[in-house]
Amino acid sequence: MQNFTSIFECYDWDKVKKSIYSKTAQDVQIALQKKGKRTLEDFKALISPAGADFLEPMARLSHELTLKRFGKTMQLYVPVYLSNECQNICTYCGFSLDNRIERKTLNPHQFMREVKTVKAMNYDHILLVTGEAQKTVGMPYFREALKLARPHFSHISMEVQPLEQSDYEELIDKGLNTVLVYQETYHREDYRKHHPKGRKSNFNFRLETPDRLGRAGIHKIGLGVLIGLEDWRTDSFFTALHLNYLEKKYWRTKYSISFPRLRPFSGGLDPKVEMLDRELVQLICAYRILNEEVELSLSTRESEHFRTHAFKLGITTMSAGSKTNPGGYAENDKSLEQFEISDERSTHEIAQMLRQQGYEPIWKDWDEVYAG
Repeated sequence: MQNFTSIFECYDWDKVKKSIYSKTAQDVQIALQKKGKRTLEDFKALISPAGADFLEPMARLSHELTLKRFGKTMQLYVPVYLSNECQNICTYCGFSLDNRIERKTLNPHQFMREVKTVKAMNYDHILLVTGEAQKTVGMPYFREALKLARPHFSHISMEVQPLEQSDYEELIDKGLNTVLVYQETYHREDYRKHHPKGRKSNFNFRLETPDRLGRAGIHKIGLGVLIGLEDWRTDSFFTALHLNYLEKKYWRTKYSISFPRLRPFSGGLDPKVEMLDRELVQLICAYRILNEEVELSLSTRESEHFRTHAFKLGITTMSAGSKTNPGGYAENDKSLEQFEISDERSTHEIAQMLRQQGYEPIWKDWDEVYAG
């Protein structure tokens, strides 16, 4: 059975990078003026250094395409961290096994306190996040978490360790709607360097996770890379390649792209490649121009100023009031957080900012009849 790995292996990282950096102003103009669907070659031009000189027309077009498809709406969600226990060593993560931090996994009572707190903030879309620790936060824990969460939220997402297709099928039956699984980087050698120990060191198993999700019939899959580990332009091309493959093969599934930039954390790693704010705007616009349907998400990793001014250029989903530590909403203890957030505005302040700019905050993605 064909999966993305067979396509991925047809591409050479260095050749792709060279192709992106060789794009010209004429290539960018052709991509911008094209009528109809853009190609991955157009995307290369839009994210290339040459594309940086066309930021204004890119932003204008991206804004127009977003309004046409999504209108003046912004989906709001909240991440709830259930556990910071992890058996992986990842050089960029505060939860890494080799970081000497206090470990905590929420029990059902503590989890329901978090649920009560975020429901009071109006949220109806919750993202459940854990480290990767099979024995502590494996399938039995996920089953219980979904059982507790399902009566309270219309949309439940998860960002946990990659699972088998049969596991996803079971969790979908229990109310799971979306799974976020970031490749971190598509550079195989650098991936190995940043994941020296644990199940996450298996590059191919992670790469093929969206295939398992697609076969399981998940409602939505979230893709992305951790910007700062490798050349962001080349990593973004491979993300777009992955998205293009998935949309064709699993066409019933929806897709989203996130743009996490490396943030400070306990035992921090300096970014290998710095991405400027202008470059992040360029990337957001390039994705929207390439794909009018994909959801684009911006987290509280980004600054208040950036999120306030950049969201109208293509973003459709935002987190707000985020806590990145287990129990962070009910207990407000920052000592166990995965990374430092940048935009610390409350949910109410984000919703107010959106309304002031003529946008409608959307708290739920759909209504589903729940039988109990």
